[in-house]
Formats: sequence, C-alpha cells, structure tokens
Amino acid sequence: MLDQPLDATQQRVLGALMEKQVTVPASYPMTLGGLRTACNQSSSRDPVTDLDEEQVKQTAHALKERGLLRIVWSDTGRRTLKHHQVLDEVLGLDDEERALLTVLLLRGPQSPGELRTRTERLHAFADRDEVAACLARLAARDQPLVQQLERRPREQDHRWAHLLGPAEPDPASVPGAAVAPVDREVPLAEGPERRDERVRAAYDAVAATYADHFADELDDLPFERWLLERAAQAAGGLPVVDAGCGPGHVTAHLAGLGADARGLDVSPEMVTQARERHPGVRFDIGDLRRLIRPESAEGWGAVLGWYSLIHLAGSELADAVAALARPLATDGVLLLGLQAGHEVRRVESWLDVDLGEGGLTLVHHDPADVVAAVEAAGLEAEWFVRGPRTALGETSQRLYVLGRRA
Repeated sequence: MLDQPLDATQQRVLGALMEKQVTVPASYPMTLGGLRTACNQSSSRDPVTDLDEEQVKQTAHALKERGLLRIVWSDTGRRTLKHHQVLDEVLGLDDEERALLTVLLLRGPQSPGELRTRTERLHAFADRDEVAACLARLAARDQPLVQQLERRPREQDHRWAHLLGPAEPDPASVPGAAVAPVDREVPLAEGPERRDERVRAAYDAVAATYADHFADELDDLPFERWLLERAAQAAGGLPVVDAGCGPGHVTAHLAGLGADARGLDVSPEMVTQARERHPGVRFDIGDLRRLIRPESAEGWGAVLGWYSLIHLAGSELADAVAALARPLATDGVLLLGLQAGHEVRRVESWLDVDLGEGGLTLVHHDPADVVAAVEAAGLEAEWFVRGPRTALGETSQRLYVLGRRA
C-alpha cells in the first residue's frame, strides 16, 4: 500500500502513464513533454488540467522518491530521460484491476457502466457485472483500493472512487473542472426492455409530425450534407444502411447522391412514413443493435448511426457501436451523429405530441466515450464537434464521428 495519499497532480501523472503504457506502447516510457501532453489532454480527463512542464517534472521526481515512478534513459536515439510508472507493481494489480484504477485516477468517481465503456482500450470487460465483481475485489483487499459511494439525487447506480488520494475535488477549487458527472444509466432504470418499448411507442406517436418537421432539415445543414456525401462516396457502390432512419429523409438524401441506400428503424410508424414519402427507397423494420450484412454484398459500404444512439445508456454505447461496425465491408465506413455533452433529460412531449407514459430519455454522450467506442470496434476515428445552430432551435453541441477499418 502507499505510504501516504496521492495528491491530484500525482494521480494525474500516474494515471496518464498507466493509460499510455497500454494504448501507445511504442511511445512508452514517456518523455517529459509527452507526459505533460498526456496529463493535459482534453478527452478522457475530468477535470481537464493545464499543468506546466515544471509542475510535471517536480511531481515525477516526488513520485520517484516514493518508489512509484522510475526515470530512465532512452535506449535508442538521443539520450533522453523517460518516465515509467510502477504503481501497478507496488499495488500488485492484475490487468482488470489496473484498467479500472487507471480510469478512476483520470476521471474520478464513476458507475460500473461508465467504467466498462471507458476501459475498452485498456481491458475488455464482458459486461457491467464483470466490472462490479472486479471493483468488489479491490474493495475487499486488506487495504481497500476503492469504495462504493452513496447514490446522489437522480442517480440510478452507485459510483465508485479509488482510495489512493482525494478522488473528487471541489469543482470550484479546480480551474476548468467539470460539474458532477452525469448519470447516463438513467434509461435503464426500468430495464432495457421497458426502455425499448417506450422508444418504439414514442416514435410511433410522433412519426407523422416528426416527418413533416424534419423533411427539409438538411437544406440548412451544409456541414452535415458534406459528411453524408463523404460516406456515400466512401461506400464505393456497396449498399449503405441508415440504421435508425426515422422518416427516411437522410436515407433519401443518400440515395439522391447515387448511393444504394436503405433505411432501418424500430418504429413501424416511422417506417410507414418513410415508405410513403420516399417510395423509391427500401425501408425495413429492425434494430440497429442486430444489424446484419446486406443480402447482395460482403458487407455494408457505409453504416449510419445518425442520431440513433441518443436513447442508449452509457454502458450500452460500446456494444451498439460494435454492432454497427461488425457488418461493414473491408473498406466500409461508419458515420455517427449525436448530441454531445453532459446532459440526460426526460421529454414528456415532442413537437406538441404527447409521448405517452414515461416519455423519452435523451442522452448526450461524451465525445471521448464515443470515439473510444469506435476505436474499440477496430476503426480509426475522425471526429468533429460543432456548436449549436441556434437559428434552427438547437441548444447542444453536435458530434460527428467517421470511422474506418484500422
């Protein structure tokens, strides 16, 4: 066990080293400059920091004195000092435990579902229960390394925190620190089956009004039209599927670009609207999480998840992205569109239509989590975040990720 707690900067340095040792082994051990960049990166960090080189250097030396870090000479090229963590050796961590502690050090307290999604690049947990079991082992040690926190208002699941030092600083005391983490497991409060029933019922209820309202939306979205054109071209003549197509206007746009496009949606009423409004395009009822290959090709030339992941919990994101990527052709592309941010909200009515009992839960996903899910699916990710188009009534940032086979 540690001789004394780790302060916030020591946690960030060790967490960054533990992460990069697994995700970019070719650049490990790390130079001082590389370590500083890893500490201050804007994705997969909470809070985001702005440590200067001297702070990182002094912290590294303090950790070296405590036997938690080694500073070594590069064994190739210029003689450069590099940094190597040994916290996992000191604590005797296996791969599962190491992955969880790494993400807890970098992002603070999190639920098992969030941890499963965010550890994908470090260790592939089979499900949320496997994460919970590993956390329980860490908590049951003679000197516990993690603890379960009390649920906060509106949270559906307990969060867990590491015990290596203060794990949740006061946001007011940390420049640029984020507000308390959002609970993205809310959609599963009554179970996935009940959530799926509500999504189908809500979209059935709003289908005709939704189709009228969004029929011409792409006319005012030149950036989105550019992305759709890239996906259509990248498909190279292979079939394209819009998974979660709604009333079919995006699918029809792809077909207008010359793509062999078809749509898929869980809502029968949405599919009816799509077929009536775009009779020359194929639309089927189906679930994007069970997407199969097209009948006439080895795989899809392009798969779209265009605002169709917004009702999934954070713990479901990686599996859904993997399901979309799995039936891609060798050179196929995955294009995702989502609201980005840290908000989960319940909507009881939409476009003046009552959505029924319970309404819909809308989840704004963290861009880092979405990109990590795309990369975990074996794709190289190119991603964009744009601000809201207030003239169009938007209030949130928009995230777009284009993934290709690595």
